[in-house]
Amino acid sequence: MAYSEKVMDHFAHPRNVGELADANGVGEVGNSRCGDIMKMFIKVKDNVIEDVSFKTFGCGAAVATSSMATEMIKGKTIDEALKLTNKAVMEALDGLPPVKVHCSVLAEQAIKAAISDYYTRIGIDPLPIVGEIGDCEACHIH
Repeated sequence: MAYSEKVMDHFAHPRNVGELADANGVGEVGNSRCGDIMKMFIKVKDNVIEDVSFKTFGCGAAVATSSMATEMIKGKTIDEALKLTNKAVMEALDGLPPVKVHCSVLAEQAIKAAISDYYTRIGIDPLPIVGEIGDCEACHIH
């Protein structure tokens, strides 16, 4: 299985790793059955994601997609972050092997879960804005 240089770089030198102490949105997605669990922390101020970090338990592709996704939403508005697709994350990493595509889906879902938590904390129903948070479809394959 060949990984791009960008995937290897984000795996070896992940950006924005760890818990964000002052996060006002936290989302966790994944499943211990498939082995990939992502936890995303966001700090939102004036509708902008001022800071973001992650903790990922999983393979190198899961770490790389988490890292790239945080880089892509940092400094963006919530609306911009919600438009980030797993396809965009994969393209930014110069692609992923087909068996690892689910990692990019998890990264997209982790962002949505963190934004959903943010809205819940400020008393706004996140469902009409964020939509349903998907399950890890790859977990159903095993």
